[in-house]
Amino acid sequence: MPKFAANLSLLFKELPFLDRFEAAAEAGFEAVEFLFPYSFEAGHIARELARNKLELVLHNLPCGDWDAGDRGMACDPLRVAQFRDSVALALEYARGLGVERLHCMAGIVPSSADRETAHATYVSNLRYAAARLGEHGMRLLIEPINSFDMPGYFLTGSAQAAAVIAECGAGNLFMQYDIYHMQRMEGALAETIRAHLPLIAHMQLADAPGRHEPGTGGIDFPALLKLIDALGYNGWIGCEYIPLGATVEGLVWRQAVQQ
Repeated sequence: MPKFAANLSLLFKELPFLDRFEAAAEAGFEAVEFLFPYSFEAGHIARELARNKLELVLHNLPCGDWDAGDRGMACDPLRVAQFRDSVALALEYARGLGVERLHCMAGIVPSSADRETAHATYVSNLRYAAARLGEHGMRLLIEPINSFDMPGYFLTGSAQAAAVIAECGAGNLFMQYDIYHMQRMEGALAETIRAHLPLIAHMQLADAPGRHEPGTGGIDFPALLKLIDALGYNGWIGCEYIPLGATVEGLVWRQAVQQ
């Protein structure tokens, strides 16, 4: 049976961030994830996790200045020092929050670098980050993201992610497979999940093309989730979608996909 984690950056946005933990627990979630914790004190987040008996399964490394258009900096050769500082900050939070998986956003390919240089920088930065996380028994994840929602993003396909993982040669580097992004970019979800399952350490979902809850788009989630179970995936699946209405009202999809 699928294990669903509430993404608190997108779900329960009717509430202030620190109130979303209780709302997730009351809605039946046993685990949560979110994008960036850095606007809050780690101790305050840890308190809400403990108070609501929730497991934190994932958060991201700092991405730079999101409001200014940054979507990570790992592929930018001019920001290597900043990237290393971001790894240190992410580790500080991760250790305080007890999370074992961190996602590293690749970033938009900068105009100052060609694709080859961006790739070399990305691989070097991933090796550095994986080594640092490995010292603490943590996994580093990379996620292909669709180029419709995020034009210019460096990592856009599952085969590309698998090749980068192989090139890096780090035993704690894995793929974060987002069903929504890969439906937009590749389709053939069953085939690509089957092909890359040994590399997948975390999944996320949203329906396509609208990025709303399952049942609002064209993905056959009951069949897909049944297949994921049959393939032996036993990790968490993050609910990283934009609710069409109130979050709790939209959670009826869980019964449908678990029948």
